[in-house]
Amino acid sequence: MNQIDLNNRNAIVTGGARGIGLSIASRLLKSGANVSIWDVDAAALAEATEELKSLGTLHTAVVDVTRTDSTEAGAASSLQAFGKLDILVNNAGIAGANAKTWETDPLEWRRVLDINLTGPFHCCRAVIPHLLRNGYGRIVNIASIAGKEGNPNASHYSASKAGVIALTKSLGKELATSNVIANCVTPAAIETDIFKQMAQTHIDYMLSKIPMGRFGQTSEVAALVAWLCSEDCSFTTGGVFDLSGGRATY
Repeated sequence: MNQIDLNNRNAIVTGGARGIGLSIASRLLKSGANVSIWDVDAAALAEATEELKSLGTLHTAVVDVTRTDSTEAGAASSLQAFGKLDILVNNAGIAGANAKTWETDPLEWRRVLDINLTGPFHCCRAVIPHLLRNGYGRIVNIASIAGKEGNPNASHYSASKAGVIALTKSLGKELATSNVIANCVTPAAIETDIFKQMAQTHIDYMLSKIPMGRFGQTSEVAALVAWLCSEDCSFTTGGVFDLSGGRATY
């Protein structure tokens, strides 16, 4: 593992109890950061704590990113634990059930958009004022290649991730002179438990689109995110970083 210097930085990772979020939290801890993992699942947070506690200073908070009161309470808890906040990684998300657009349940559409797009908005709203007070910050939003290309039978997920890309670009412009930068990562399919939410035909479709012929690994996402959280990433904001095994065409 290449070393990235995040010493004396305090990070929040949403959806940090499993999958990509857990791997990101682990990589940030190994890079010297103090990490607050937010997740809606208290039991999963307890398991993640056991796995990560030996790596560095860890804080956890049960947070529902769809609720402003919950994200504000999470930010207050993380701030109390660390004294200041430097990094926000908006990772919490769901795939949703696969269906054609006109056959998608409106409640399922709203659930996916609420978690995947409104969630990062709530988290940014709760955390960015603290970054601005510091005069330093790094925001990394986990989007998806689906947000660029649109996956069939996943219009809710694709639309939500397209929204995350646009949110990131808006943030980048709004924060450009503040020393707080915002970028996003657009992975192709990463092999995690989120596959359990998907039909096998959809999993097969995603794999068929990746020229490398394999799914990405959570550690590969975490490596890119760690650099985007560092001081070395200093002249890129509103950027979209592909992690797609060759799938991305723009």
